[in-house]
Amino acid sequence: MSKIKVLHVLHAVGGVDVYLRLITRNINSDKFELVVVHGTTDTDKTYFDKKNNVLKEFKIPINRDINIIKDLKCIYQLIRIIKKEKPDLIHAHSAKGGIIARAAAVFFSTKVFYTPHAFSYLSAECEKKKKLYLLIEKFFKLPNVTILATSKSEAKRAISEVGFREKNVKIFENCINPISVSQKNNPLKFELPKRFISSVGRPSFQKNIEAMVEVFKSVNNKLPDVHLILMGVGFYAPNVDRVKSLLKKYNLEDKFIMLPWISQEEIYTIINQSELYISTSRYEGLPYSVIESLALGKACVVSDCDGNRDLVTNHENGFVIGQEKMEYEMPEAILKILTNKTLKEQFERNSLQRFDMEHNILLRIEDLEEVYLK
Repeated sequence: MSKIKVLHVLHAVGGVDVYLRLITRNINSDKFELVVVHGTTDTDKTYFDKKNNVLKEFKIPINRDINIIKDLKCIYQLIRIIKKEKPDLIHAHSAKGGIIARAAAVFFSTKVFYTPHAFSYLSAECEKKKKLYLLIEKFFKLPNVTILATSKSEAKRAISEVGFREKNVKIFENCINPISVSQKNNPLKFELPKRFISSVGRPSFQKNIEAMVEVFKSVNNKLPDVHLILMGVGFYAPNVDRVKSLLKKYNLEDKFIMLPWISQEEIYTIINQSELYISTSRYEGLPYSVIESLALGKACVVSDCDGNRDLVTNHENGFVIGQEKMEYEMPEAILKILTNKTLKEQFERNSLQRFDMEHNILLRIEDLEEVYLK
């Protein structure tokens, strides 16, 4: 039986890059041949298959921002790649990869799967931009395109807002490998506070870290010995000055610790030693940081948005708090877990069980293989 050739098209940054690397490392390389097309400036790390073979890569100038000339150049270059490689199907990732791939695929009969990783219009801070981005998504709702959503919420949005038919929407939820954290080989080069809660996310509109500061202020008022560690602040953190200003205003600079990019092992160690995980995001696809927290058996308190609500269930493995109620109800939820050992341990067991059942890629990769085969 000849292999099915899948051409992946993406701007390889953040969770999108993580998603693809998890697929390439776990999918059956005897059944599938994977080819990767990504940006010239996004990642310089090689992609490998399950047998540790280097995958074929093409680089084209895919960038996050809209640039008509560069985008047309990308489409033209991708058309040439498709002609050369003759893939059995194309898997496009995120807004920009999705547009480039779907536009190029107009000239072929090749089946296209499109994984939004959170639809682009959710990132718009004003109504005009939101309507424009939604219009673009609807324009590229082509007959040969099937949505391959990362969560049930994303699938529902594809049908109800973008207008895809239910038969053209499938789901493969984000999954990761099980996480093993060794207490003997601690990768951290600094000392952690005795009590702390954790989160991952750069200060930005999406992650809504300003709301996280307000929530933590209320928690710290009741439990002054509790700290918060925010990881992944990174180089592109547009709201970092606003967050720092709030921390200074509330005298929380020593309690709310912001860390830049650190290794995956360090992130796992910090989450593992934290008392619980929180998220105040305005929108998500299906966040890897929350999945990692489930894999590490952590209770979670999260905002009610796509992705978060797919991973955390109220009173089962944590609490899901409405966006408009976060400032008041999220501190109460956090304090409830921190002060109730029995409840905390129950949530932790349920988180680990949910990971094992739904988000362990070793057990779920065959679901994606089946989607590709059909």
